[in-house]
Amino acid sequence: MSDGCAMSHTTRDQSRLLARLRRGWGDPARSALRIAFIANLAMFAIGLIGWAVADSTALLADAFDMLVDASAFVFAYLAVGRSRRLQKLAARWSSVLLVALGLGVIAEVVEHWLHGSEPLGLAIVGFSLLSLVVNGGVLALLSGYRHASEVQLRAAWRDARADILVNIGVLLSGVAIALTGYRYIDLAVGLVISAFVIHEGIEIWGDASRES
Repeated sequence: MSDGCAMSHTTRDQSRLLARLRRGWGDPARSALRIAFIANLAMFAIGLIGWAVADSTALLADAFDMLVDASAFVFAYLAVGRSRRLQKLAARWSSVLLVALGLGVIAEVVEHWLHGSEPLGLAIVGFSLLSLVVNGGVLALLSGYRHASEVQLRAAWRDARADILVNIGVLLSGVAIALTGYRYIDLAVGLVISAFVIHEGIEIWGDASRES
């Protein structure tokens, strides 16, 4: 009799767990974050190819921005519907990654300044246009969470918005380089991107800190 009761309890527990997993999988916020993660991870790989082809610090910054966002989307996904503490932790993780990315890009700009580079304007334009299209879709997907009650969802929307602005900057730099052949435009845009993502990271940290 006791064995039958134990098995019944185990079956009920397993059913509850499966039901929770199904609810989580079908949650609109989690679905949006899953798509955003896949898109950003794919564009990170494509961005690395673009960096290798175009020899561009701006494209490298864009590629690693995608990787940072993919990581942040994973943490945001895990924090959906969880405790406020975990949500704040996810947002702060996104913040730290953005600041680290900005500092890494500054180091790459300095390295290219010292050793030289020959960025290809038309290649930069092509890869940045592709990134802009993909990130535009991700931003539209996350636009409903701009004023979400969960801080990590607001941070995810901010990450996507930052991507669009970065893409526009890279695109304009590619056009300028293609027209003028002046390589230092790429380095200047790399610095601007690094400053921008550091600023975004600090803003996200502040938003998380204001959460009660």
